[in-house]
Amino acid sequence: MSKLNKTIVITGASSGIGEYGAKALAAEGATVLLVARRAEELARVQQEIEAAGGVAHAYAADLSDEASIRACCETLLAEHPVIDVLINNAGRSIRRSIRESTDRLHDFSRVMQLNYLGAIQMTLAMLPGMLERDSGQIINVTSYSTLVPVPRYAAYIGAKTGLEGATRSMAAELVDTGIAFTLINYPLVKTPMSSATGIYRNMKMMEVEDAAQWMVTAVKKRPARIAPRVGQAWATATAAAPGPTIHWTGKFMNRVAARLASRAGQK
Repeated sequence: MSKLNKTIVITGASSGIGEYGAKALAAEGATVLLVARRAEELARVQQEIEAAGGVAHAYAADLSDEASIRACCETLLAEHPVIDVLINNAGRSIRRSIRESTDRLHDFSRVMQLNYLGAIQMTLAMLPGMLERDSGQIINVTSYSTLVPVPRYAAYIGAKTGLEGATRSMAAELVDTGIAFTLINYPLVKTPMSSATGIYRNMKMMEVEDAAQWMVTAVKKRPARIAPRVGQAWATATAAAPGPTIHWTGKFMNRVAARLASRAGQK
């Protein structure tokens, strides 16, 4: 089996999908550059990859801070002049009713900074080298919820939808280059982030090991998007008939949320 001879930056690599994705990519032969805020957890992931025979380097950075991202990118490019793939995986989710959010503009600001602006800043730093070599890939991790009108996630979905729009625009502009752009629309995955929301304990979730394999597929096959089929079908329905689809999806999702909240003892 041929090795995945690529140098890959992956953000949010200290836990969850990022950690398991980094391990899976390293197992395929990639050199993984781990980026996240928690230095101790990054060091643990690096050590576990190296113990398994892989190659990893850790770079602690606060991806909600512009100066920290800039310093991290400068170090990454100084130490690894050729970066083949950037996986913008780091993210923050907030589940809150819009009725309870009218005085919480900061929810939207925080999520936008990490989920959108942080990913864009990382992309802008990596693109010049890729353009010069006419080779590379940007993988942006988004969500099933950008394909389905899910209630109570306006801040999160707004940021992820913005990232999808920017990704499609860049892909269209650079269509005649050797740079690929891939979106990964994950459903709910069993990670520390999803576990923080109590109602999800009663929902079926994707295993994190399976989510990691989507990253491997994204790097190997370079598709425009990887997403659950039902999500893609729902997005098609929403585009074709937005009024009825949003209306009935909202009713259905609100009922499901109420049922799950009742079982979890939450609002």
